[in-house]
Amino acid sequence: MRILIADDSATCRMILAGSLKKYGYDVVETSDGLQAWVELSKPGAPQIAILDWIMPKLDGVELIRKVREAKTERPPYIIMLTGKSETKDIIAGLDAGANDYLIKPFDPNELRARIQVGKRMVELQDALFKTNEQLNYQATHDPLTGLYNRRAILEILDHQFFHMGIGDSVLCAGICDIDHFKNINDTYGHQTGDDVLCKLSRILEQITGKSDSIGRIGGEEFLIITTASSEEEMSARFERYRTQIAETRLMTRSGALSISVSIGVASSIEKNSVDELLAAADAALYDAKNLGRNRVITRT
Repeated sequence: MRILIADDSATCRMILAGSLKKYGYDVVETSDGLQAWVELSKPGAPQIAILDWIMPKLDGVELIRKVREAKTERPPYIIMLTGKSETKDIIAGLDAGANDYLIKPFDPNELRARIQVGKRMVELQDALFKTNEQLNYQATHDPLTGLYNRRAILEILDHQFFHMGIGDSVLCAGICDIDHFKNINDTYGHQTGDDVLCKLSRILEQITGKSDSIGRIGGEEFLIITTASSEEEMSARFERYRTQIAETRLMTRSGALSISVSIGVASSIEKNSVDELLAAADAALYDAKNLGRNRVITRT
């Protein structure tokens, strides 16, 4: 674990750094508050900071306030190092946002104990952050394919629809449905059907653009959100997706299988709501199926 020391006294920094390194920590040293602020603003900044109260350019209390005002999911654990021992001064440091304090001259064993408290708090914070990340992922992603689930992809579409700027590009929604998917389940079993869904998901991720969003909205239906500058570009893009899927053999537990998809596509032109956009894409998909499947039908 990395620890930042900010103190304008070279002697104090040397003593602190020596003790911390002996305890097995990596140390970053700064001699003023502004340098400390720069270090704490970097990606992967030290998770524990020992800040002197009185420093040039930016004192400890001002620095703590800046750190606490910054938007970060993993704020550092801050120990205020001060020669001020009056209760009102300690309260001022804690009110500014310090987690703990250490009075000069400090006892090395007290330093070690307070750093251990900070380390435990940082580890608990990291564990909580990871748990929240996992819960957020589970809430927004389909457990089988790993793509966005229905709720998440529709929220993305809703956000993009109402934030689409006026310009050359239009928002496009394509509903992609696997042709005769029931036959795959009936012939090879549902586990092979799951393999097909997962393999198709990986193909969609590979062939679509980095700015596109993909989600599973039903059993064998996927929603692709993208932008295009014209109806021709929109049609050509989804036709390319359809062709690449049809030409790719999917490796499953039942062997290599070929599939085709039907795609209904609509653009946001003259659409007043997300519901209208999805209804147009769904109607286009219905037409694609009625016309023999394995094709793209677009509606502007």
